[in-house]
Amino acid sequence: MSKSRTITWVLLIAAVSAAGYYGWQRYSNGQRAAAAADAQKSARNAVGVAIGTVEKTDFPVYLTGLGTVQGFNTVVVRTRVDGQIDKIAFKEGQLVNQGDLLVEIDPRPYQATLDQAKAKKAQDQANLANANLDLQRYTQLGEFATKQQTDTQRSTVQQLTAQIAADEAAIANAQTQLDYTAIKSPIPGVAGLRQVDIGNIVNASTQTGIVTVAQVEPIAVIFTAPEEQLPYIIEAQAIQPLKVIAITTDGKKPLADGKLAVINNQVDTTSGTIRLKAVFDNKNHVLWPGQSVSTRLLVKTLKDATVVPDDAIQHSTNGLYAYSVDQDNKAVLNKVKVSQSIDGRSVVEEGLSPGQRVITSGQYKVSPGTVVTSAVASSDPTQSKVQPE
Repeated sequence: MSKSRTITWVLLIAAVSAAGYYGWQRYSNGQRAAAAADAQKSARNAVGVAIGTVEKTDFPVYLTGLGTVQGFNTVVVRTRVDGQIDKIAFKEGQLVNQGDLLVEIDPRPYQATLDQAKAKKAQDQANLANANLDLQRYTQLGEFATKQQTDTQRSTVQQLTAQIAADEAAIANAQTQLDYTAIKSPIPGVAGLRQVDIGNIVNASTQTGIVTVAQVEPIAVIFTAPEEQLPYIIEAQAIQPLKVIAITTDGKKPLADGKLAVINNQVDTTSGTIRLKAVFDNKNHVLWPGQSVSTRLLVKTLKDATVVPDDAIQHSTNGLYAYSVDQDNKAVLNKVKVSQSIDGRSVVEEGLSPGQRVITSGQYKVSPGTVVTSAVASSDPTQSKVQPE
């Protein structure tokens, strides 16, 4: 009897336990199904946005401006003598070295003048030799020659000696005039378009040059900066020459890196700017005299700055803000303060921290608390359907 009751109680407890376990399983499955349904619903309702990351990195601070490229040296080559051009020894656009022959003027009249000066010197040297001999004779005669004769002869020797010095000067001048018939490049650079042809008569008094030579290695860029930045530029330049980047005027293609060489000695009071000159090696000739370029002057570098993509920064009547994304993939509104911005990046002084995720596209569909996903948002704002990753 006792054994039968024990068996009955064991079976009853087993049945109750089984029923409880079955009920618990049904409840748990229902909870999981509800959670899954909620997750699917949230995923379906999540707004597709582009997400970037707040970085901690060094940020270069540039002063941007517009500049004009100038030859480091530019020379208008002119003739220093009159005559007819016999030879043009350069090609337009050619790279020339210092001392290279550019143009040759008919040298014959100047060669004749030089030969004449040399002949005159030879004649005067012969006269001087004879006068010296006569002076020696008068000196040897002693008392048989009058003092007047000796003094006169000595004066003749001195006059002829001076004449020979004048002849040497005339020869040097004639040689210089002859050398001027070979017009050479005074600097290394690029020859421009020539202004004369073979057979033209040129004159030293004519202001029109024969050709312009511009030095392009190195080359200079003249640009401006606001006068309020002048103290910072001078302070940084005193430490080391500041880096200058030349860029195409559309801002898309960097051309060359150079160094700030000159700060002008006065501020332009009409525009409130200071003129600056940067020098570039220009070995690949990407900069050309007269070319317009955009410039960037590296004033300083911010160490360990908080940097975000520019697209994350939005404007409102209350100031700047950005949406960050929390661990639950919900949008959080952050008011921010931006100090610098360039090349699609901005430095945030307040409002964001390195490592945070920020929304860079699709903010118009987002409000605080909105669930977001880093799916590609549709370009049509009327479409809410997004393609999940």
